[in-house]
Order: sequence, then C-alpha cells, then structure tokens
Amino acid sequence: MAAADASGPSVGTEEDGGGGGPRMVYLFDRREKESELGERALQVAEHTDYAAFRASVCQTLGISPEEKFVITTTSRKEITCDNFDETVKDGVTLYLLQSVNQLLLTATKERIDFLPHYDTLVKSGMYEYYASEGQNPLPFALAELIDNSLSATSRNVGIRRIQIKLLFDETQGKPAVAVIDNGRGMTSKQLNNWAVYRLSKFTRQGDFESDHSGYVRPVPVPRSLNSDISYFGVGGKQAVFFVGQSARMISKPAESQDVHELVLSKEDFEKKEKNKEAIYSGYIRNRKPSDSVHITNDDERFLHNLIIEEKERDSFTAVVITGVQPEHIQYLKNYFHLWTRQLAHIYHYYIHGPKGNEIRTSKEVGPFNNIDIEISMFEKGKAPKIVNLREIQDDMQTLYINTASDSFEFKAHVEGDGVVEGIIRFHPFLYDRETYPDDPCFPSKLKDEEDDDDCFMLEKAARGKRPIFECFWNGRLIPYTSVEDFDWCTPPKKRGLAPIECYNRISGALFTNDKFQVSTNKLTFMDLELKLKDKNTLFTRILNGQEQRMKIDREFALWLKDCHEKYDKQIKFTLFKGIITRPDLPSKKQGPWATYSAIEWDGKIYKAGQLVKTIKTLPLFYGSIVRFFLYGDHDGEVYATGGEVQIAMEPQALYDEVKTVPIAKLDRTVAEKTVRKYVEDEMARLPDRLSVTWPEGDELLPNEIRPAGTPIGALRIEILNKKGEAMQKLPGTSHGGSKKLLVELKVILHSSSGNKEIISHISQHGGKWPYWFKKMENIQKLGNYTLKLQVVLNESNADTYAGRPLPSKAIKFSVKEGKPEKFSFGLLDPPFRVGVPFNIPLEFQDEFGHTSQLITDIQPVLEASGLSLHYEEVTKGPNCIIRGVTVKGPVNSCQGKNFNLKVILPGLKEDSQILKIRLLPGPPRHLKVKPDSEILVIENGTAFPFQVEVLDESDNITAQPKLIVHCKFSGAPNLPVYTVDCSSSGTSILTGSAIHVQNIKKDQTLKARIEIPSCKDVSPVEKTIKLLPSSHVARLQIFSVEGQKAIQIKHQDEVNWIAGDVMRNLIFQMYDEGEREINITSALAEKIKVNWTPEINKEHLLQGLLPDVQVPTSVKDMRYCQVSFQDDHVSLESAFTVRPLPDEAKHLKCELKGGKTVQMGQELQGEVVLIVTDQYGNQISAFSPDCLSALSIAGVGLDNSNLKTTLQPIPVINGRELQNPLTVQLCDQWDNPAPVPHVKINLIKANNLKLMPSNQQHKTDEKGRANLGVFIVVAPRGEHIMQVKAVYNKSTIEGPIIKLMILPDPEKPIRLNVKYDKDACFLAGGVFTDFMVSVISEDDSIIKNINPARISMKMWKLVSSMNRPPANAETFSCNKIKDNDKEDGCFYFRDKVIPNKVGTYCIQFGFMMDKTNVLSSEQVMIDVLPNQPVKLVPEIQPATPAVSNVRSVASRTLVKDLRLSITDEYGNHTGINLVGTIVATIKGFHEEDTDTPLFIGKIRTLEFPFVNGSAEITSLVLAENSPGRDSTEYFIVFEPRLPSLSRTLEPYILPFMFYNDVKKQQQMAALTKEKDQLSKSIVMYRSLFDASKQLLDEIKCQVEEAKLKEAQLRNELKAHNIDIPVTQQIPHIEALLKRKMSEQEELKKKPRRSCTLPNYTKGSGDVLGKIAHLAQIEDDRAAMVISWHLASDMDCVVTLTTDAARRIYDETQGRQQVLPLDSIYKKTLPDWKRPLPHFRNGKLYFKPIGDPVFARDLLTFPDNIEHCETVFGMLLGDTIILDNLDAANHYRKEVVKITHCPTLLTRDGDRIRSNGKFGGLQNKAPPMDKLRGMVFGAPVPKQCLILGEQIDLLQQYRSAVCKLGSVNEDLNGQLEYLHTPDMKKKKQELDEQEKSLKLIEQKLGMTPTRKCNDSLRHSTKVEMTDCPIPPKRMRRETTRQNRIPTKSDV
Repeated sequence: MAAADASGPSVGTEEDGGGGGPRMVYLFDRREKESELGERALQVAEHTDYAAFRASVCQTLGISPEEKFVITTTSRKEITCDNFDETVKDGVTLYLLQSVNQLLLTATKERIDFLPHYDTLVKSGMYEYYASEGQNPLPFALAELIDNSLSATSRNVGIRRIQIKLLFDETQGKPAVAVIDNGRGMTSKQLNNWAVYRLSKFTRQGDFESDHSGYVRPVPVPRSLNSDISYFGVGGKQAVFFVGQSARMISKPAESQDVHELVLSKEDFEKKEKNKEAIYSGYIRNRKPSDSVHITNDDERFLHNLIIEEKERDSFTAVVITGVQPEHIQYLKNYFHLWTRQLAHIYHYYIHGPKGNEIRTSKEVGPFNNIDIEISMFEKGKAPKIVNLREIQDDMQTLYINTASDSFEFKAHVEGDGVVEGIIRFHPFLYDRETYPDDPCFPSKLKDEEDDDDCFMLEKAARGKRPIFECFWNGRLIPYTSVEDFDWCTPPKKRGLAPIECYNRISGALFTNDKFQVSTNKLTFMDLELKLKDKNTLFTRILNGQEQRMKIDREFALWLKDCHEKYDKQIKFTLFKGIITRPDLPSKKQGPWATYSAIEWDGKIYKAGQLVKTIKTLPLFYGSIVRFFLYGDHDGEVYATGGEVQIAMEPQALYDEVKTVPIAKLDRTVAEKTVRKYVEDEMARLPDRLSVTWPEGDELLPNEIRPAGTPIGALRIEILNKKGEAMQKLPGTSHGGSKKLLVELKVILHSSSGNKEIISHISQHGGKWPYWFKKMENIQKLGNYTLKLQVVLNESNADTYAGRPLPSKAIKFSVKEGKPEKFSFGLLDPPFRVGVPFNIPLEFQDEFGHTSQLITDIQPVLEASGLSLHYEEVTKGPNCIIRGVTVKGPVNSCQGKNFNLKVILPGLKEDSQILKIRLLPGPPRHLKVKPDSEILVIENGTAFPFQVEVLDESDNITAQPKLIVHCKFSGAPNLPVYTVDCSSSGTSILTGSAIHVQNIKKDQTLKARIEIPSCKDVSPVEKTIKLLPSSHVARLQIFSVEGQKAIQIKHQDEVNWIAGDVMRNLIFQMYDEGEREINITSALAEKIKVNWTPEINKEHLLQGLLPDVQVPTSVKDMRYCQVSFQDDHVSLESAFTVRPLPDEAKHLKCELKGGKTVQMGQELQGEVVLIVTDQYGNQISAFSPDCLSALSIAGVGLDNSNLKTTLQPIPVINGRELQNPLTVQLCDQWDNPAPVPHVKINLIKANNLKLMPSNQQHKTDEKGRANLGVFIVVAPRGEHIMQVKAVYNKSTIEGPIIKLMILPDPEKPIRLNVKYDKDACFLAGGVFTDFMVSVISEDDSIIKNINPARISMKMWKLVSSMNRPPANAETFSCNKIKDNDKEDGCFYFRDKVIPNKVGTYCIQFGFMMDKTNVLSSEQVMIDVLPNQPVKLVPEIQPATPAVSNVRSVASRTLVKDLRLSITDEYGNHTGINLVGTIVATIKGFHEEDTDTPLFIGKIRTLEFPFVNGSAEITSLVLAENSPGRDSTEYFIVFEPRLPSLSRTLEPYILPFMFYNDVKKQQQMAALTKEKDQLSKSIVMYRSLFDASKQLLDEIKCQVEEAKLKEAQLRNELKAHNIDIPVTQQIPHIEALLKRKMSEQEELKKKPRRSCTLPNYTKGSGDVLGKIAHLAQIEDDRAAMVISWHLASDMDCVVTLTTDAARRIYDETQGRQQVLPLDSIYKKTLPDWKRPLPHFRNGKLYFKPIGDPVFARDLLTFPDNIEHCETVFGMLLGDTIILDNLDAANHYRKEVVKITHCPTLLTRDGDRIRSNGKFGGLQNKAPPMDKLRGMVFGAPVPKQCLILGEQIDLLQQYRSAVCKLGSVNEDLNGQLEYLHTPDMKKKKQELDEQEKSLKLIEQKLGMTPTRKCNDSLRHSTKVEMTDCPIPPKRMRRETTRQNRIPTKSDV
C-alpha cells in the first residue's frame, strides 16, 4: 500500500534551500526522557558547514561541545560533513539522539507540506471520478486501497497479508474502516510524498529516500500479474475521502525504530481555511511502536488495540478511515456478501493465479498462494464476520472457469509495446439447459422449479445482452470497461461452420499490461477497445503455450464447431407430423409449432402412446405420450434444444385431461411397466357408493311427513369402492399426496321462491366412525325437504372428478305444524279510551311459532288493576277476536295511564299474556268550574280567572282536539269573551282582558256563560258577576294658573313661552273612575315624577303644586316636560313641550358679505346681512316686509339712496327635501292667529321651480292652520321665490314671499372629468398614456367611494357617420389603485394597448349610474400614428419574374414598375420624412455563388432614390448575355440606405428564375405566374385555418376558466349550506334568489330602532353628518344608555375640515354645533385594541361580574369607519358598560386598586362618572321613548347581511352558469363550423393547392423548403415575431374576416 505512493520530490533543492542560502531547521532533543518535549527552531546562516552547525546546536540547546551525541533526520540518517549540505535543507526536522538506533523516548512532530502536484490542474478534468454506472462504487474505492497494499507487499518473501477491518462496534468508538498490510512501510519522507495529490510514480523526483533510479517497469509475467497497480498518486486520497471524512496513515518501514503517523481530515482543512492558515501543511508524528498516548478522543478508542498490535509487525502500513458516511455503513453491513464477492472478482487472478480458480484440478503450490486478503466486520453484540477472498466460490470468474468445457487462448499485438492476452471459454448446452453462468446477484432467468407449467423455448441467447470480454489491467479487473466482441468472434450474417447460437455460449477475458491507459480511479480503460479494433492490431492463437500465426477467424470458427459437436448435447425429433398453432398460449408464443411423434434423447427413444411419468411437477403426472412440440418452422427430422411433450393423464377415466410439460421434465429413470401398474391400481380404487346407517334410532324414512321439531337421528356413513372396501381418499401416487374425500350433508327446503339450504355440514374421516353426523333437532319450518349426502373433494369441494360424479344419496320428507300451545295479540286499533269499546285479536302458535287454529270453545279471563272490564263475545276459526272490550276506571291525567291488561286462555301450555295498553280518558261528559260559588264579586278594570276542568264519565280530566272552552259575558256592551284551549291538558285557567265597563258609577250585575261549543253533549255552566267601580287613580290633569283662572294643559300640547322666562303656578289633579278627585297622600306623592328637575318639594306635591319650569334661552332648544304617575294598577303620564319664543328685539347684528373696501364714489358691491335678535341672541324672524322700511344704514359721506332691503333666502340642496315642513297660519290684520277652518291655501311659484309632491289641495284646520308638509325641491341653481295665498270670502289673502336658495347636490353626478397627457403621441401597437377619470357632482366636487366596476372605457375607430360607440367597441376596465395615487376618487386606466392600425380613434368613458342609465364623458379623439420603421415592402406584391439573357428586352425585364415603401411592424406606412437610396443587388442562393446575373450595363448594383416614404423601381433589366446558371433561382435584394435612420431596416427580397433558353423561359414564366397565384391562395387559406384554430384554443381556455369559476362559487355556496342540482340549475337559482330576496325584504321591513333626528344636509364631501347618524347599536338597552350619555353631542355635525365647520356655522348663524376632525389632538385618543382595565399584562386581575365591555366596541359604523373611530374615541374614551349598578360598583371598587377607572354605564340606565359620583336624575337615563328619537339606530339584522352575502353569491353563480353555458355553446358552434362541408372542402382545396405548388416548384427548380409563403416572409414572419398570439380582438376580427372567402375569392 505505502511503497507505491511513498516516493516524491524532496522538500528543498540547491536552489531553494540547500547550502547556499539561510535555512530554518527544527530540532527535537530526544537523548533522554527528561528532555524538553517541544521543538527548537534554529536559523542556519549561508555557507555554514557541519562543524559550525553542530556548534550552533550545542549553543542553542545548552550542550557541552565535548558531549557525545548524533544528529539524524527523522528517517534516522546521520548528519555528517559529507552529506550536510545535501540533507540539511530549509524546513527540515532533525533529532538529537545518543545513537542512530535509539528508541524515541517521546513522540515528535515533523512539519510537512503536501501541496498538490501541478498534474492536479493538468489532469483534473480528464475523468469523472467514481462514475457508478448503476453500481455502488464503494467496493471500487476499497479496491484502490487494496491496490496500494498489493504494491506495498510485492517484495514480501513470505505471506502477503492484507486486512480490511470494518470497526462498527459502537462500544469501541465511532464507525471506522481500517486497511492494514504487512508491506515494506513508509519513511516520513515517503509518507509526505503520499500526501501530495497527483504525485504519481512517473513524476516523482529521484530521492535517496525513495527509489534511487526513479520508476522501473516490472518484468513481464503471465496475465501481467505484477502487483504494479498503485500508480497515479490519486486513488488512495480519493478513496479515503470517498469513504469517510478523515484518514489516519500509520506506517513503519522495515529496519526502522520509528512509527510515522499522519492525519488528513476534512475538518482540519476547513479549520485552516477559516483561520487563513496554509491548508496543505501539517505534521507527521514520529513515535515508538505501540505508543498510543496521543489518542485521547473516545470516538477513536479502537485505535489503542490497533496500535498495540504494532509490536508484532516488523513493517506495516495502516490506513484508518473515520467519519464514515452513514449510507456507506448501511451498504457495508447489508450487502456484505455482494461487495466481498465483487472484490473476489476484481482480484481473482491475484488470489488464484494465472489459470484462475479451477475447482476441478488440484491446487498446485505456486507464487500466488501467498496473497491473503481477509475482510472482517465487527458489530456490537454480534460474532465477527470474517471472510477470506480465496474462499469465495461464486464470483463470476470462478463460475465462468468451472462451467466451461473448453477454452481458446489468443494474444493481440497493438502498435507500440501494448500486449493483450485473451481467453475465450465455451459453455455447452446440455439437452435442456444452457450452462452459461448467471450472475447470482442479478439472475437473468428463473429456475425451472419456479415456473413449472411454462413452456421451455430457447428465445434468449445464453449470454443475453452481456458483452463477451471482461478486461483486466495488470491482472486487476477494470469494472466499467468490457469489449463486446471482435470481428472474428462475432456471429456471422450467414450460417457458418457452427450454429449461430454457439456464438452466444462463449465468455472471455482480456489481460493487458500497463501500456494501456486507465482512468485514475481504475474504473475504465481510456483507449483499449479503440486500439484492439485498430486495423493494424495483430491477433495470434496460443496453442500449448506457443504463439502461432494463422488466420484467427478460421481458427476460432473451427474451434467453435469442434466445441459444438463435442460438448453440446441436443434432442433428435423424428416422425414429423406437421405445423400447428397453439391458441392456448400467449399470442407471441402461439406458433409456429412443429409436431412430432417420437424423439431420441440421450440414446433413448420416446414414442406417442408410450406410458411416462414426470419429475419436477406438482403433482407428478402419469400418462401416455400424445405428441411432441418444437417451436419453429421445421420440416422433417431435426436436432434441437428444448421442446415440449403432450401427455394424456392416466387413468383417463379418473383424470380425462391433457398436460403439456417441457421434455426436460420427463422421468428418464422410470420403467413403463411401473407406470402401467400404477394406472391399473388407480382404476380399482375409485369410490362407487355410500352406506348409511342410524346407530341411535330416529331413522328418516323416504317421503315421510313429520311434525315440526321431530329429530332426525345420528348418521354413520361409509364410502365404498367397487370392491366394497371403505375408503377415505382418492387413489393417488406414492410421490404426491392424493386428494382426501369428504361427505357433505345438506338439508334443502323446497319453497315457491326456490330451494334453500337450511343445514349444511361436511364430515371428515373420523377415528371411531368413518364419517359421522350428529342428531338434527332444529328442523321446524313447514314445507317439503330433501336430505342429501354427497361425496366431495377435500380442497375444491367438487362433487365430480374427471367428469364423473362422486357417490351421493337423497331422502325426501315433509314437515307440518303442531297443535296450539301459545298465543299472541294481533294488531290492535289504539287509542284506548274509557268507556269506548275495542277488540283484541288473538293469534295461536304451536311450540315453534307456526300459526295454528283454535277449534275448541274457550272462555277468556280479562284482568287489570283498578279497572272494571267486560267483553261481548269470542269468535273462533282462523281469525279469533275478543269483541267489545269496555274499560272503566280512574286514569289520573288527560295524557292517560299505562295498564297491564292480562288475558288468560285456560287450556293452553302458555295460557296468559300481558297486553300493555295506555288508557286515555273518555269523551267529555260534563264541565267543572271553580270557584263553585254562583255569585262572584270583582272590581271594574280587573280580569277574573276561572279554573275549568273537562271530565269524562269516570270523572277523569279529559282532552281531545279542538277542545276550546268559551266564557261569554252579558249585561254590558263591549265585554270581552274569554277562551282557553284545553285540547292538550283538559284543564286550564279561563281568563282574558280586564272587564271594563265605561262610566260605571255604581255596582252592576253581569252574567257569565261557560261552555264548549264543539261538544254539544256537555251542558254549559252559568255564573253571576257583581261588578264594583274602581277606586284607583284613573286620570291625571295639569293646569296652568294665571291669576284666578286655571288653564288645562292637555297631553302632548305645545306651550309657547318667552325664552329665558320661568313657567310658574303649574298644578295637577288626579281622579278615580267615578270622577272623584283623589286626595294626594304621601304614598301617592312618592309615585309622582317630573323630568325637568331632580328635586321635588314633597309639601308642594301634597298641595297639588308642580315645580316651576325654566324655559330654554334658545328658541332652538325645545323643552319636553313630563309628569308621570305609576303604581301597581295604572301608569299615567301627561306631557307637554315648551317652545321658546324670541323675546323683544334687543340686538341688531350685521355682517358684510363681499368686498369690504370701496372707492370713493363707487357703489358697495357686496351685501350687508342684518339679523335682529333678542337678549339671548335668538333671531327674530317674524318681521313683515313693511318692517324692512324701518331699517336704515347711515354713515358719514355714505349715500344710501340705492339701498335695497330683502329677507335672507332658505337654503336647500337641489333634489332634496326642505329641512322643515311648511306650515301656514291665518292671521287677522293685527297678526293674531285666526282659527278659521276650510280656507283653501295655494302655493304660487315659477315654472322652473318644481315641488314634489305637487298639485295638492290644502285647507286650514280648526286653528286656522294648514300643514303643507315637507317638499322635495328641484330647480336650477340660484335664488327662487314662492308665495302662499289664501282665498277667503272670495277675496285673496296674500302671504309672505318665501325665498329659496337652491344649492348644488354634492352627491349627484353630472359629468365625467378626463385627464391625460394631451401632448403624447400614440404609436401603433404601443401603450396609451394614463387616463385619469373622476366623477363630478353638481357642486363641481369629485364624488368618492364609487365602485370601480361602474367605470368603463370604450374605444372604436371613427366613422364619419357614427358618433355613438358601436356594438363591437372595445371595452376596458380601470386598473387597481396604486399606493402612490394621491388623488382620492380618481380612476386610472393604465397600459391599455394602442390599436395596430393607424387612423382616428374615439375614446369615451362611462359611469354606470344605475342599471339603465350611463353617464358618458366627452369623446376623446386620438390619432394613431405609425410606429418605428421596420421593413421595406412592395405596395403590390409582384409576380415572380422568369427571365433569360437573350436579346429580347422583354425576356430580360425583371421589374417594369415596382413601388417600394417602408412600414412598421404592423404594416402601417411610415418614413414619409426619410430621404435616402434603395440599392438593388442580385444574389444567389448560396453566398459563394460568383456567376450571378448582372444588370444592364454589366453592373451588379443599381441605386434608386427614396423620397416621401417610397421609391419607384422602373425598368429593371438584365444585361444581354448576362452570366448565370440555367434553371436557377436568384434573388434581387432591395436594401434601404437611409442616413438619418439609426436602425437597419429589413430589405425586400424578390426571387426570380434565370434561363438560357427563350422557350424554356416562356414556359417557366407561365408556371411562375401560376405559382404566384397558388401561393397567394394558400396564404389566404392558411390564415383562415390559423385564425380558426386560435379562436378555438381561446374558447377552450374560456371554457376551462368558466368551469373553474363555477366550481369555486359552487363550493362557496356549499359552505353556506346551499346545494345546487346538476340539472335545471337556472330555474332553481332563480327560485332561490326570489325566496332569499323576499326573506331579506321582510327582514328589512321589520320595524327597528331608528334615529328620527333630522340629519344635516351634506353640502360637500367634507361633511360626515350628525353624530346620531354616524353609528348604530344592536342592543336596545345599550343604545338607550349610550344615546342618553351622549345626548348633548347627538345633534353635533362632524366635518373633516375646520373650513367646512366654519361654513356650517355661518350658514346657521352659529346655532349648529360642529366638530372638525382636523382640530382633534389624536395622540390622546384611546387604543381600540386596548384590553379592559381588569386585565393586567394579559392576565385577569379579578373576575368581574355584569359582562363589562368598552362602550365604543358596541358601535358599528356604516360608513367612514376610520373617521368615526376618531370621533367616538374622543367622545366615549374608555367608557365601559355593564349590566347593572351593583356590577358597576363592584367593578370600580376593584379597578381603582390598580389603575384609574373610566366612566361606567349600566344597561339599566345608571351612570358612575369617572370621579366615582353616581345617583340623581343627572346620572339616570330616561326610558327610550323619552329620548324623542334622539337615539342611535339599530343596524340591519345579521341574518339580513348573511342573506345579502348568499344573494350576491347566487347572482355571481347564476352569471357563472350562464357564462359557462354561453362559452360551451360558442365552443360547440366553433367545432361544428370547423366540421362543416364548406370548411372540409377548403381544407381539401388547400391540400390540393399545396401539392400543385410543390410540383411547380420542382419544375421550376426552386427550393421547396421555404414553402409557399417564403417569398412573403417579409410581411408575414416579421409581423408575427413579436406577437406570437395576437390580442383577442385581433384574432376575432381576423376570424370574422377569414370566414368570408370562398374558392372564388382565392
């Protein structure tokens, strides 16, 4: 192992570190054990000699110069004066020892470098390392290490021992692989050389420590077995790092005291690379043998044992690989036999010698018996596996050698010194099998035993597909190289001397020396087969060890023929009968088969009719030969292999079948008489009959009739053969097991529905009795029976054998019913009621339950606990019934009671049965009413409850359907009727509404009649009722006392009062039913509440006085006043509203609108707005126009002569309602209200002012008022007037003039605004600039929150007569909003494709306002311009010219008139402004053509001017006698040269045909013309088919998309529990939609809480609305308390900006509260995700009660969620809502222990402020109805939202189903269109035209490869390059156009 890789270049040379320059050496002092352990570095100066060096060493180490010691190298070479300069080089490690052979007392480390040799770079890419070729390469990696060991042991005198140890015992460390040899070992220098990668034996420099003369090739030996197989300096390193991650090299050379140890590891390399150290440097440890103190790692503790073994070896090398790959470990363990066998194959000839492992011969003692390769594997808990490769007997070479009958040896001489020895072995065919060995690990066919019945046919050759020769290099197998054959040993094409199959019976091996190159990993030869098959290779045959030159092919053929005749053994087929086919075989083997009547096999003749026996079949077959089969078309006698024999099984009466087996399975040892005797014996032993006996009685007689249950006795059965002998199995052969016989017993019941087996048993042969069946007692069913006994076979249960039935016996009998023994009840007819007769049907059975009849008389006895029973009669016969059973007795409840009714029938075996019945009460018979008293006294206004019970005849409370009890009162009008339903319980409380008689002053008598209308048999009950008047409070009245007069204030009256004043002297009175005033007591006073003050003076209440009411100071704030009284009987209230009226005018406010500066003498253009207010700032608007004259404006030098005074108009948004209803009050001349009714009121207005509702007649009421209602105003923007007039006594009363200011509606869209880059150029096929579309409202603001799906863009080509978008206009949808789109409410149309064709196009945007109305933008006209110039094309495609070089000019004219222009890639003409030239040049098909035709004037090129986008080419003529080849196609290339254009344009190429003959030219011109017409026609046809195909693909894609969408929506609907049927989908969906929509509509119509506070009209998008309208709350109680909590803010208008808030403030003269969002400090707003305060750090601090939740979390926001969260976060903060006051107090008490507690609200209406204060009216919410509608509305019910989602999904699904149907219809239509006769005809015409074109092109001599459209490639190909799939609209347009042409068009 070590020696071959050991030598290498020395570390230093004379130039780099010898005696010439300074050197660094490293010293180890090892003279004594106490010497220092480390090294000493010593600098050696230039030109130092040995004496100076020794002195320097002594000085460095402190040694006396006189002391004796030696200085040696690590290889123990002493340094002397002679070798000093040669040995002491830079970096060398030296020892100081007492003597050269002294043991190392402690180990040393030697510095080494092992930089890879430069060959690493030179040869690194030559081979692929360890290419596995389907094999695991691990054995070949191990072989590399064995190669090294073979080389290392090559000089051994004795045994060459190589050990591979697999150390897989985990107790000894981690897995490792060790390869150890007893070779010559390595010095430290050689070990250093081994580490250098690619340092092969050829590149190693001469070194006295390695081979002195470099590499010497070994002398030739047989089979090149020279052990010279460690070669390249690569394999060892590659192998160890392929196997594992680390290698430890341990080596000791012979006659050396030291062991050298080197470790290479991947981990160490990576560590050095990370630390930026020298990677290829390290240390060699030099130590004494068996010294393992340096092994400290537990993972490597197995090394201690290996190192201990060193003392037994004189020299050795060990390679220890650790970090073994896990997959390698598994392979080495699991496939131990496989890879050791592979190694035995690789080194077969090293182990067994040149002749190989010849088992037949005795082993001679030879030079190769000393190689001992042993492999051992150690695993934990297992015995070691140890194998010596010499002991392996199934490697392939051993199998080849020992199955061969002869061999053919040869030698091949290759150029150079290459010599190849070869051997071919012959493996004969022996009668029925090939002896060519199979690889046991990879068998090619199954053994005969594994496939008994398959026919044997020699289809596959013996060798199969394996090559003949395996290849060995220096005696070692190269596994991946094999040689298929040589010319002289390959099977001949014609039959040669030997049959063809003999060539497949040879194997071989080639043995080469090292003159042939192999890969560095020794897996493949580089050039072996190439050299061997070289024509100069000489093959010679070797006979008796002598080389003979002769014709190798003939020698081989003669040898093969000889082998065939001597060793192949075949069968002779005689008496040929003919050729047949065998349909029973697989189709490939059915024929032909030759049939024969006889064969001769190994000297023995077999004929038809001869008795034979088989072997290797299961079972063995005995029979006579019918015929022989041989596969193949043979004729007459023939020798052949294989074949089959057809055998008729004997005895034929037993088997009656024919078997076909391979001839090889005939038993050649058996005698015919033996077979004949077997057949005779078999015939005599066949079963014949059954013997049946009844040992225990109960015999069953034939046709016997037996009562049910009569037993059938036990049966004893024997099977007898013809001799009367009992038998238990079929006769069988002595070799195979014969089939056992069983007896099957079946009892079969015959019925009308068929026969049914009721008993089936199989009996095996027993011990005491031959066959036995037990007694049968379970035959109880009535009917006809058959008991059948049948002999059957054991395995198959067949009742026949060889076509003959086995013995059987049948006995027929019948079974009838027995006498009655028990009874049961038939089907009764419930329910059973007291006193109602019912019948009990009886059914009689025998003991087995068969129906039987009662014949004798019987007297039933009926018993039931607590009931009296009797019956009328009992009927006999088939239907026995106890008739008229009547039951009476108590049942406790109307649900009835369960009773056990016992029926006894004396005389039966089972004479009694219990009938469980539920007895219900009987029909109603009378009515019981409580209380029992006849006269009942009640107070008016109360209801009286009666306890009623409905009873049957046994006084049970009874119930039945529609049992309604009525109580009718009489004696007064409008008395209630009491009803109660007793249908379910029979008893109930009969009551109803209170009995209330109006104006009752004294006692009154009433009558009550209680009855059941549906039961006339039940008599009614009458009661007398005495009614007393009620003494409770019945009425509450409020009065206002003015002086001595008290004015009543009725309920809900509106009281006008001066703003800021106090209403005093309010009194109240209460009365009972008799209008008697009730004295107010303290108890009553406690129950009186008022809502305008929390503190009520009890003393005043006792006197009937109410607290004073403070009137609000603002006329806008109305005060709702309520007085309520509530006790247990009545809840009364009386309420009124105080409307503040303005006080006397006190202040005058003015505001200047417009400019505030005016020039002298100029008129002020603005208006001065004057507002008259009282002391509280309330505007006084009740001024008549006459009062305006009293207003004046004065100032110094101010001219007010033109001053005009008008009233301020009322603002209203166009199309919206007025804020308040219009109310008219008639007044007299002193402005007092005039209460005159029925006065007609008219409204006078201009025609352009529309009011809705219109044309309504109004009249005044009793107070002289008329409410005209709230109008919707529609009018142009600006100021409008209307006047109210009244007609009274035929005179007109004119009312005031009402001015309206019509404001624009900010939410009504009136136009679309489109923005785009109007300076942009639109180039064909490019991309449009971005279009930005916004919807503008009446007030010129952008409308936001619009669904983008409602915005669309349409584009069409402009036609003069069309200004509307056509039906086929292309429609685009808008793009998604990007993050950087700043403008809100704008929609973007980006990257829309510009049409390909130039022209004027119209673009229009649309906004879908509703389902029918679309708001369109102004049309945008754009001009599409040509794109960049691309190519030069003719305006009209010219015909292909056909010209000649004759005299006639017409015959030489190429082009008469041709106009060329430049187009873009879409065919649009462009380049109008380009100026240049067009150069025309004639070129041939090949660039090298030189004799091309010339233009007139003998010139090659012509130039034509190019101006205004085109060039005129006229009179392009060839020169007379122009050169050129006859009948050749040339091309005119028109190349544009335009200096102003930077890009190169594609030229136009015009092909033409050139001829030397005029007549030929004329003929070809006609053909060329025809060709051009065909080409044009074919292009049109192809474009039609291509477009149709593209459209078809597109529709298929749409179908797939539609299916996907439909399936997706169907799954979503399933998630909502909505299943859609597969058929009738649309009607089902429509019905579902209708139902869901109606459900949703009903839910929406259901009344729900709403805010009745009028919302503020949104003048612009900056107004969100009033706070009361911004949120909704689902829970009523929470809505009540939160609305009350925010009562002062509910009317506040929220705006986005302060400007908008200011505008509202100005419009309402400061009366309206406003809240601008941009003024809120948002950092103090609460976090909506913050947990409740009882959570601390995510954990519950205490367990609250009362369901606490943040009040803000109960709000839902229909719109503007983000803004609303800001508003309510500020208003509510962290306010929490709980169930009640107790829960809130508990919560606050716990929260304040840890943090601040916010305001708490309760669902009962209480409030605890954040400071802890609660109680009082200020902290108690009034009832919901007292909030006057100023409450948050309720959201739409969740079910309504769910229905909305379902409706949306259903609508989407309906669209998807319709879409799917539509696209499927389109697909079917397109498919039908493609298969129409017209399209088929066009396809046929296209094929015909293409054939015609091909013929014409062949005649013309043109190259047909271009197809017909190649001449047009300039237009077609370029257009399709950048757009392989045209846009959808282009494809459809193309298809639409291409459907038009017919044959006449093309």
